[in-house]
Amino acid sequence: MLFRRAPGWPVVLSDGPVLLRPYRRSDAAAWSEVRCANREWLAPWESTPAGDWADLNSPATFRWVHRDQRRSARTGEGMPFAVCLYTDGAERLVGHINIGSIVRRAFCSGYVGYWVDRRVAGQGVIPTAMALAVDHAFGPGGLHRVEVNIRPENGPSRRVVEKLGFREEAYHARYMHIDGAWRDHIGYAMTSEEIAAEGGLLARWHRLRARTP
Repeated sequence: MLFRRAPGWPVVLSDGPVLLRPYRRSDAAAWSEVRCANREWLAPWESTPAGDWADLNSPATFRWVHRDQRRSARTGEGMPFAVCLYTDGAERLVGHINIGSIVRRAFCSGYVGYWVDRRVAGQGVIPTAMALAVDHAFGPGGLHRVEVNIRPENGPSRRVVEKLGFREEAYHARYMHIDGAWRDHIGYAMTSEEIAAEGGLLARWHRLRARTP
């Protein structure tokens, strides 16, 4: 089957040391190391796995993850990025961000999901990655709206979207099966009009960081 190039994909995005790029097959070992090292940090917030964490996050499993990501990107249903830090001429994989479940035509919307290595949490990596990805989605990606759904208890993740200016829109009771039970989520959203006058979400984030002591 032949696929036409999806809007805005593939692409590499960067701001300072934060680099977003499509995954490569060679990312298997780095992806597995980060995922396994962050089991306690990530497992409470991710969908209930059907198996052992180490097996589900092994280099061998990454082959299937990568194949699924490539398919969603080719069909325009997703924009999956490896989040990397580029310092001293070296690139280090430290997280993931995806705009997925994309529906186009009259909707032009997608859902954002992300995670980050705890060892770099609090350094502005994910807010920067979110701003880069959303600006791209609203521009070359052709989207009008993005949504994020987060468990109420996940304070660090909620702070990311709230400081970027996402609107709290809804409370979804028993929304997703996570960590062994059906968990409530808070729904946040943003449309392209809401940040157009500010020059984009990355520009908003830069101004916010400049004002923060």
